[in-house]
Amino acid sequence: MATIEMNNIVKQYGDGFPAVNDISLDIADGELMILVGPSGCGKSTLLRMIVGLEDITSGDMVIGGTRVNDLAPRDRNLAMVFQNYALYPHLTVYENIAFPLRLSKEFSNDEIDRKVREASATLELDEHLSRKPANLSGGQRQRVAMGRAIVRDAQAFLFDEPLSNLDAKLRGQMRTEISRLQKKLGVTTVYVTHDQTEAMTLGDRVAVLKKGILQQVATPRELYEHPVNLFVAGFIGSPPMNMLPAKVNGDRLELPFGSVPMTSEVKAVLGDTELLIAGVRPEHFEDASLVDEAIKPHGVEFDADVDVVEWLGNEQYAYIPFEPPPEIAGQLADLQAETDSESLRTQIVVALDTASRIRDGESTRLFMDTRKMHLFVPETGENLAARVPA
Repeated sequence: MATIEMNNIVKQYGDGFPAVNDISLDIADGELMILVGPSGCGKSTLLRMIVGLEDITSGDMVIGGTRVNDLAPRDRNLAMVFQNYALYPHLTVYENIAFPLRLSKEFSNDEIDRKVREASATLELDEHLSRKPANLSGGQRQRVAMGRAIVRDAQAFLFDEPLSNLDAKLRGQMRTEISRLQKKLGVTTVYVTHDQTEAMTLGDRVAVLKKGILQQVATPRELYEHPVNLFVAGFIGSPPMNMLPAKVNGDRLELPFGSVPMTSEVKAVLGDTELLIAGVRPEHFEDASLVDEAIKPHGVEFDADVDVVEWLGNEQYAYIPFEPPPEIAGQLADLQAETDSESLRTQIVVALDTASRIRDGESTRLFMDTRKMHLFVPETGENLAARVPA
């Protein structure tokens, strides 16, 4: 096990474009760090720079206290698990797991057998050791790939979107297995994904990247509750945060469905900004008829025309269209593109209690908890909360 320190890491290709742009990130010994972001954000490139499959243009990569910029991948003692499993089809599960040990020629047959069977027991692969990869399910193949990483006693595990080839149900099961395995082994782990659900459920901390630039590093809860900017707020969360135009009018903000009061703290740091983007999570809305009286003083009620209601059994969502002013329509469209999202449309997504009887096409009364509202500066994407003194 080892720490991984990245100091001002840059990866620049021949055309001068920085795929990774001045990233500094410290990963603690035994930590599970997630690198997340939309396609093309530089997360896989950064992972390949850690393992040595990509050269570093500038900056220092330090693993276990040793600068490894000039070390070949085989000399870094890292184990990588790929999206496509990278198993040898002609070898049994046993031999696939044993392969890196046989390749090193440092272990006796007895040592290899012990390590393989320990890994197999950990991953519940004992009954499959004599099978070939073609006779395994996708989840079993990925466990074999993980077993091959475990037997190496590597300083760190590196996962490059390992669950992308699995169906939704199996992804959920494998997420749990990877989390349990990492906690059991205590190995420093860097995990790349574009799936923010994986990021939020697996990581001790999550690093969010956009166009090669590190946006925020925090625990999943902190990312969700305190995003530093518009991009992080729009990327983290499913369904994503609602983004609404908010026009400053004295000590109130005019939203598409009415006005809400501004806190004195926000007003003090607002400056001369007249138009903001208000961010509200779907779960911070509710059917007004179901809101506890003790909560009502902390929010506002408004009437809205519901377009569609989706009932999912344990939860339901209502969709309410609105027209944004041209001043922020561009920013919302850019945010949709940057987050690879198709759901950041000009509509409010409201999470409703399953007891609600709101239906498609109805005009209804809703409640919004204004304590949970974020305010972003359209030009920069900055979260105004960052200006408020702690």
